[in-house]
Amino acid sequence: MNIGQKVLFELKKEISEIEYERYIKKLVYDTKHSKSDIAYFSAPNLLIAKWVKTKYTDKLIHLFELQSKVKPKLEITVGLQKNKTSTAIIKNVNEKNSSKSTYLNPSLTFESFIVGDSNQFAYTTAKSVAEKPGKQYNPLFIYGGVGLGKTHLLQAIGNYHINLGKTVIYTTLEQFMNTFTSHLRSQTMDRFRDRFRECDLLLIDDIQFLSRKEQTQEEFFHTFNELYNANKQIVITADRAPNKIAGLVDRLRTRFEWGLMADIQPPGLETKIAIIQKKCELDGIKLNNEIVNFIASHMGDNIREIEGTIIKLNALSNMLNQEITLDFAQNAIKDQLKEKKEHITIDDIVKIVSKELNIKPSDIKSKKRTKNVVNARRTAIYLARNLTPNSMPQIALYFGMKDHTAISHAMKKINEIIDNDENFKVLLEELSNKIHTNS
Repeated sequence: MNIGQKVLFELKKEISEIEYERYIKKLVYDTKHSKSDIAYFSAPNLLIAKWVKTKYTDKLIHLFELQSKVKPKLEITVGLQKNKTSTAIIKNVNEKNSSKSTYLNPSLTFESFIVGDSNQFAYTTAKSVAEKPGKQYNPLFIYGGVGLGKTHLLQAIGNYHINLGKTVIYTTLEQFMNTFTSHLRSQTMDRFRDRFRECDLLLIDDIQFLSRKEQTQEEFFHTFNELYNANKQIVITADRAPNKIAGLVDRLRTRFEWGLMADIQPPGLETKIAIIQKKCELDGIKLNNEIVNFIASHMGDNIREIEGTIIKLNALSNMLNQEITLDFAQNAIKDQLKEKKEHITIDDIVKIVSKELNIKPSDIKSKKRTKNVVNARRTAIYLARNLTPNSMPQIALYFGMKDHTAISHAMKKINEIIDNDENFKVLLEELSNKIHTNS
C-alpha cells in the first residue's frame, strides 16, 4: 500500500461511508509524479475533483504529514496525468489563478431530481437551459415555496456546465450583497465586476431579498445587462413571481420577465413517495413502504424537511443501534408533525379535497355523476364521517342527498376501495393530515 492509499484509508475512518463511496474512493494516487513535497491524485471528473479539493484539502495534507512528517502541496487532476500541460488541475481556492467557478454540491444533478406533475415544467426548462445556455430562455426565473427543489435545479444547471469546463458563479442573493458591500468598502469594485461579469453562467438564489436594496439593485442591473448582452446565461430563483416582489424597481422586474418564468408547486403524494425512495437509495437507508408512506402523508410538502427527517431517522437508528420500524419513526419525528386542528367542519374537508383532487367545491356538492366528481364526493363523505361528529343524516343534508342510506352506500364503496388499493389508503391518510393541519 503506497502512502496515498494509506492517507485515503485513514480519511475513510473519519468521514461518512456515503461520502467515501461517492467521492474519496474514486481518487487514484499518482505515484509516478508525486514527490515528498507534492501529492497528486486523479479524479474521474471535475465535480469530484472540486468537491474533494474544497472539502478535504486541509485534512488530506494533515494526513500526509502524519505519514511522512512532511506537509506537501496537494493537487487533484481530472483523468490520469500524462503530462502537466494536458491535464486540468484544480487549484487551491485561495490561489490567484484558481477557477472562477464557485462551489456546488455535486449530488444536485438532473439525474437525482425527482420529476412529478408539480415540477415537470420547471425541470424541463432548466434542462433545456443547461443544454442550450444563453439562447431562448434567458433569463430563466424559477419560483415556488420553500424546500420544493428550486436550488436543486439551479445547481443541477451549474454542475452540468462545470463538467463541460465552463465558468459558473452560483451565489445566494445574501452572499452577492455581502460581497458587493465588502468590495465597495475596500474600493475594489473592479474586482467585484470582473468576478460576476466574466462568467459563462450566473446562478442567483433567493432574489426576493433584493427587495428595497437600492444600491445593490443598481449594481445587479448593470451586471445583468452585461451578461445578457454577451449571451451569457442567467438563472434566478425566488419564493414568488417577479411582480409579487415588493420594492423591486421596474427595470429589474421587467428584465426578470424577459425570458421564461417557471413555477414549482407543492409535490403530489406519488412524487413525495418517489423522492423519499430516491433519497433512501442514494444514502443507503432502508425504509419499508409503510414508513415511506407515513413520512409522505404526514410531513407536509417541504422536500428539504422530508430529506432531513430521513437523515435524522438513519442517524438515530445508527446511534441507538435499532432497526427503523414504524413505531420508531413515529416516535422519532413526533415533534416535527404539525399541531392538529381540534374542530373540523365539512367545509374544511371539501376545501382540501377539492384542492388536492382538482375538483371544484361546488361540483363535489352537486349531483354531477362523472367519475372524478363521484370519487371526490365519496372521499369527502368518508372523511366527514371519520373526522367530524356529524351524523349520516347531517352529512346527507350537507351534500344534498336524499337520506342517510346514500351516505351508507358511499362509505361501503370507499371501504371496498381501501381494502383493494393501498395507494388510495395512503391518499386518504395524507388528506386527513392536511385537513387536520391546514384547514
